[in-house]
Formats: sequence, structure tokens, C-alpha cells
Amino acid sequence: MHTPPRRRTVLAAALAVTAAAAGCSVPEPRRTAPTADPAPGRPIASARARRALLMQFSAHPDDDLYFMNPDTQRLIDAGVPLVSVYVTAGEHTGRNRVAGMPETPPDRAAYSSARHQGLRQSYAVALGLPAFAPWRREVLALPGGRRAEADTLVHGSRRVELVFLNLPMHTHRRYMAVPALWQDRALELRTHLSAGSPVTRADTYDYDQLVDVLVGLLRRHRPTVVHTLDPDPDVQHSDEATRQRDSEQPGYADHGDHTAVASFTWAALCRWVTDAVRDGEPVPAFTTTAFRGYYNRHWPKNLPPAVLAEKAARLVPYGGDPSWRCGNPSGCGDYGVGGDRPLTNRKGWVRSTHHRWPGAGPALAEEADGRLAAYGVLGLRAVRWRESAPGVWGEPVDLGGGPLAPALGSAVLGDGRVLLLGVRFAALDGHGGANRREVVLLEQRSPGGAFLAWRGLGNPERSDDRGRRIGAPVALAAPDGRVHLFVRNADKGVSKRVRAADGSWSPWRPLPGDAEVQDGLAVSADAAGRVHVYAAGRDAVRYWVDGVLQEAALPLSGSTVASADGALYHRAPASARLVGPGGDAGLDGYGDVVAARSAALGTVLLGTDGKGRPVLRSGGRLRTRKGAAVAASLHLGPRGATVVGLGADARPWSWRP
Repeated sequence: MHTPPRRRTVLAAALAVTAAAAGCSVPEPRRTAPTADPAPGRPIASARARRALLMQFSAHPDDDLYFMNPDTQRLIDAGVPLVSVYVTAGEHTGRNRVAGMPETPPDRAAYSSARHQGLRQSYAVALGLPAFAPWRREVLALPGGRRAEADTLVHGSRRVELVFLNLPMHTHRRYMAVPALWQDRALELRTHLSAGSPVTRADTYDYDQLVDVLVGLLRRHRPTVVHTLDPDPDVQHSDEATRQRDSEQPGYADHGDHTAVASFTWAALCRWVTDAVRDGEPVPAFTTTAFRGYYNRHWPKNLPPAVLAEKAARLVPYGGDPSWRCGNPSGCGDYGVGGDRPLTNRKGWVRSTHHRWPGAGPALAEEADGRLAAYGVLGLRAVRWRESAPGVWGEPVDLGGGPLAPALGSAVLGDGRVLLLGVRFAALDGHGGANRREVVLLEQRSPGGAFLAWRGLGNPERSDDRGRRIGAPVALAAPDGRVHLFVRNADKGVSKRVRAADGSWSPWRPLPGDAEVQDGLAVSADAAGRVHVYAAGRDAVRYWVDGVLQEAALPLSGSTVASADGALYHRAPASARLVGPGGDAGLDGYGDVVAARSAALGTVLLGTDGKGRPVLRSGGRLRTRKGAAVAASLHLGPRGATVVGLGADARPWSWRP
């Protein structure tokens, strides 16, 4: 049973009568929403005092398996502990469907329990244990006296903890519950009780109480890497029958629960940082990655066969089978997902993994003494690391600007000054409040020195709702002294602003052409100084030179593309093979690729092999670095090629093959 949406006065009267029986209370007045904090100079939590930990937040059991893998599995394989939080019970209609067998009566408590059992089976296998390995199951105390089930499994140095909050997926009127909770201040939701759970009493949540619980979990675990779903999915118009069949929310390419839970998660991240700053604590040091959801079915697939097989294999123990003897009377998995069904499902969600803001590797610049500076987003704020010696990095220095999306664009001016460009969550407020994104600029005052104040560059979209759909900024300093800034817009085209040599900016303008493209733009200048822009479209790569759309036939790419000296590098859909101007570029793998060119080294390529390890191709030689990377970037300088990445401990590392 769960509480339908009503005005607060009605809820208060009802709760006054039922509080003792239900274990709930009237929520306190709404807290102030987190606000933008661009001021620099905050202390950052010391790298020496933290350990690597991945924390991920999903709406439903299986969101992480479908949309966050193989990234999650790579970190587990590297020995990084995982805490995975599931906001809804995943109870849906209560029917655990088995293909070819009669439907059973709906039982929401049992279906939720079966899905939780499927997760335990999947993560046991992910740790290298048998699917039915026993877990420690206990009640976790949460802020406000609420409770969650926490299931823990340890195998050697590896550890996974699953946290089930068990909010409902629907209200009794079939409204989507968590999206309604995000929008409506007057709504409270009562949790579902999953069959066999150690949690035996339901709780209630309103908007602020859910944010408080998520913040409490973040404070408790202090992650260094956070995985979320997509808070700002693409505009996607489908006919009503298709939309309902594919479980997409009206107008947008994702499930409504995914968007709402992602929004709650980002609000909690903002509040965690805001509260730390308010209380005089260091800014928590964590990186973020947001993952696209049902977006995967609308675009060419980007996982090659070997990586896809590994990802799909994690869904087999989750789906389970009614013949299994797992010890859970309510069921041994989500039967509709078992066997080969993830690979035969027409929606194809499992066949891609897309980051909401691609290109989150550190922005790199060489300073006057030859040492590197790296810029990234830590604790939702821009930071700078500097080398104290080649490959030895100091503590991060806070540059402010937050809360920022994970990927920074950058450009180095002719005099050596650095420009940083990001997407700021200018407002992130539920219950009808503002939800706004803006492109922001940080300009260095002098080469290697301090920075001017953050400056807003607006948004190519005029409304807040459309403005949420913009992509990661990509910038290029052209030989003529101008800086070209590009972002993907809400129409899935490309918009542009240009900074003149005197520092003034042009208005936002769309590049010509009405073809839809994916985020992950590639920009480079050729020997003649012409600016080339590539973007992967639905049926071909789109290509502009100095803002003019080119009509030349280009191939279809599965995901993001790369460019150096005006040349294109891409992978065909579902292929591991990287293709360049001369054919095979000799860098098999998956995921983002970085290309750079210098007179001394020629074209150098940085990518990821099938095991998630950084791979560098330079001078015809291929070199692989041990260990998975959260994000990595490439710099070509007098010392040769240098790869700088962020580890799972949110610290930079250098690799000079």
C-alpha cells in the first residue's frame, strides 16, 4: 500500500491519525535546494586519507547490469569495492513472467524478492563465486529512522554491498511514483516490503527525505567514483503505442524512473558537497559518470562481440530460471531476462554502453617549466593538479565552478593561457522548481597562473527543459587566434560559439544540416588552419569544415569519433576495429578514442582494449597499460606521448610508454 498524491494539509491530517501505526511523521518544511557555488579555494579531501570505492545508484534491479556495465565490472575486476543502491523495489506488476508458461497471479512482494535474488546471483558470479553463494543480509539504519536491506558478499579482497530502499514503482492510480515524488512536494510514498527481507516494516518518503537518505548513504560510504543514470535524456517523440510498449516517458528517450532517480542522485551529490562546504569540511573527492538508458535502442550499437558477450553474461544469472534451487522461495531471478533474452530482445539495450557526458578525461596543458597541469572535475568542482616531478602529481587545487557535469572542454591560447569550459547544474530542484544547465568558462589570467572569475556563456537552447539536453563542450584554439566552442543541442544537432582574438564571443549558432548526431564530437585543425568537426549520426558520420556541412559520403560509426589534423577515426557499429584514413588503424577495442598529431611523433592514438586497459598506438607500435582507467587523456610534447588518467581513487596517474 502506498499514499496517493494529496495536498500537504490533507496528508498532515491523515498522518496525525495514522503516524503511530505507520511509523511515519509529517515531513519538515522543505530544505533550500543546493545552489551553484563557483567561488574557488575550497579545501579538497586529501588523497592520502581516502580509499577507492565505487557507488552506483539505480532506479530498478538490473539498471546497472544493462546500462553501467562493463564499466562496473572493470572496477570490480580491479579490486574496487562496490556499493550499489536500488531506489525502487522493482515490483512492477508483480508478475515474474516465464516464456511459454501460463502467467501466475501477481505478487509484488515475491517479484521484488526474485529480482533481488537475481542481483545477488549476478554479483556473486561477478566476484568469481558460485551464483548461489550465501550473502549476509541485514537491516541498515538510515537517516530519519528509515530502514533498508543491505546484502553483503566478500570474496578475498573484493566486496559488493547491495542496498534496497524499496520505494514503489507505481502509485495505486498507476502513476509513476518516483517521478511524481520528484515533481510534487505534497506526495509521500510508502515503501514495499520484499518477501523474505530482513526489513519487516514499511517507511514513508517525501522529496527531502529521499534526498537526505541518499546523502546519508554518500556520507557513510564516501565513494571516490559515483555511477548514476541519465538526469537529462534526449528529446524523443514516439507514437503512443510505441512509447508505452517500450516503457519510455512521454517525449524523452528513457524510463521515467531512470530520470527521476538520476535527478534525485545528482541533487544528493550537490547537497553532500554543499553541506560539507557549509560545515567547514573538505569537499568530498569523487568523480562521476552518468550512463544513458533507453537511449541505447535509438542509435547504432557500440559494443564489439567479445565485450557484449561478457556484459550479457552478467544478465544470465540475474534472469535465473524457475528450475534453479537458489534457496529463495519467491523465485531465483527475473525470469523474463534470463537465458539469451538480453541478446534477442528487439530493444537491444545490452548492446551499447553510452556515457551521458563523454570525454571526461583530464584536460592537459604544458606549463613554462615543461611540467604538466591536469584539469578535471572532482566533487562536482573544477580542480587543477600539477606535476611536482614528471609523473608525480600534487594535491588538487579547487577552482570552483560547481556543480559541474564530469567532462571539461579546454583550449590553450597562443600565449599559453588555458580556457576551461563546462556544463554547470545552475539549478537542480524538484517539485516544479528550476532545473537549468548553462555552459560556463574559466579563463586563465596568465600562463601557468591564477584564473579570472567564472563566466556564464549561456545555452544554445532558450528554455530550461531543452537546455538540459545539451552535450559536453568541445573546444579548439585555431591557428588564427580564435577559439571554437561546440556542443550538441536539444535537436541533436551541433551549436557553436566563437571567441575572437580580443576575447569577445559570438552568439550561439547552429551548424547547418538537420541530421541527428550523438554526443562525443571530434574537432581538429588541419595544416591549413581549417576547423574540422565530426559527429556520429544515425546513418553516417556528419562532417563540417569551417562550419560548412560536407556532402562527401562517410561511414556509419557505432559511437564517438576522433580526429587529428582533420582526419577521422571511428569504429563501425558493434565492431572492435578502429578505422582511420588508411583503413585499419591498428587499435582494436571499444569506447572513446583520442587522436593527436605532432611533427615529431606523427599521429598518436589512445583507446581502450577489450579488457578496459588503456592502449597507445604511436609510430606503428602498440603498448598496453595494466589496470582499468576511469578516464584518460593524451598529451604530445618534447618528452613524447604522455597519457594522464584518473584512477578509481580519484587521483591522477601518468604513463609514458
